Amino acid sequence: QVQLVESGGGLVHPGASLTLSCTTSGFTFSNYNMNWYRQASGEERELVASISYFLEPKNYADSVKGRFTITRDDFKSTVWLQMNSLKPEDTAVYYCNAHAPRAPVSQQNYWGQGTQVTVSS
Repeated sequence: QVQLVESGGGLVHPGASLTLSCTTSGFTFSNYNMNWYRQASGEERELVASISYFLEPKNYADSVKGRFTITRDDFKSTVWLQMNSLKPEDTAVYYCNAHAPRAPVSQQNYWGQGTQVTVSS
């Protein structure tokens, strides 16, 4: 059974830091590109950060460049999103995604349940 479990969200003040974790099981983590998406209330889901199964490249949305860092550990089947200098506009539900475009269609995309991040003074 495939599982992606996010943790680390919460309510913080502007300027604070949070680290989100996504622990996975049930699929070959090292074969998947790993992504963090977020969805603010009333908005579409957007890609925030991605990391290839080669570890590079890493890509970031312009809105988070220089503030967020994505990392992965294939031995732990875990991906992290370090978020610094948080802003109110970072408030959203953050989702972990595993993506393997060359896998069979039914195995190309896996999603976590999401973790809420709220940045407010």
